Amino acid sequence: MDMEMFNHRLNVYIDSWMGPRDPRVRGWLLLDHYPPTLALTVMYLLIVWLGPKYMRTRQPFSCRRVLVVYNVGLTLLSLYMFCELVNGMWQGNYNFLCQDTHSAGEADTRIINVLWWYYFSKLIEFMDTFFFILRKNTHQITFLHVYHHATMLNIWWFVMNWVPCGHSYFGASLNSFIHVLMYSYYGLSAIPALRPYLWWKKYITQGQLIQFVLTMAQTGCAVVWPCGFPDGWLYFQIGYMVILITLFSNFYVQTYQKQGAFRRREYQNGSTEAMNGYSNGVSSTEDKAHGKLRVD
Repeated sequence: MDMEMFNHRLNVYIDSWMGPRDPRVRGWLLLDHYPPTLALTVMYLLIVWLGPKYMRTRQPFSCRRVLVVYNVGLTLLSLYMFCELVNGMWQGNYNFLCQDTHSAGEADTRIINVLWWYYFSKLIEFMDTFFFILRKNTHQITFLHVYHHATMLNIWWFVMNWVPCGHSYFGASLNSFIHVLMYSYYGLSAIPALRPYLWWKKYITQGQLIQFVLTMAQTGCAVVWPCGFPDGWLYFQIGYMVILITLFSNFYVQTYQKQGAFRRREYQNGSTEAMNGYSNGVSSTEDKAHGKLRVD
């Protein structure tokens, strides 16, 4: 069976299960057929598995300059998406409680264009993990990290094909804003001299948790006050938010609360580093946090 026949049969199967696709994204890059998105995800997972094995006997790469450019680029892309989504929502007079996918005309088209970039950004963000591998920071490649990256690209392929605007805007808007804060932090933290002045890492995770709760609440509004947005997507979104809240809450407790308790014990025991709070110009907390887990 050639690839064209495979794509056709898979499309027929998906369409029979999901219903008719939104014609407004027909012909857009990566959206007509699911196998490319699936193949990219499988390649990502293979690199996650094989990459650390390949790097085991090799020296880590610094990647400092590349990381600055990469994080600044994603910061700017996230800022663009956030501003465009807010402007599109304002232009279309989107309803916070529930917004259908065919009711705002040109504003819907604007939202669809931005959300395609949002979907594509999830492919770019695979580089987060690849940098961890190259720098041999494999302890940062947690289940949460891999699960979140791998699922988001696939989920948004389906979102873009069936509900590429309307109520889909809210979670993407909040996430783009959080990513402005997150990638700006990681871009600046790649410059050692700036690390002591970066104070908002802890609040990024708090912001992510608030984002998930607000998205779940706003999705619930569309269930209570429906407007024609498909119910199946709303229930799926709520379920996915519950999973992310659970995983991110566990990350927060393990990274910050238990770490804070350890620091207090060190202080009571008279640890010089704990009392001074800095070691070689980098706070002990940040030193661990930079090498600790990263969630995206």
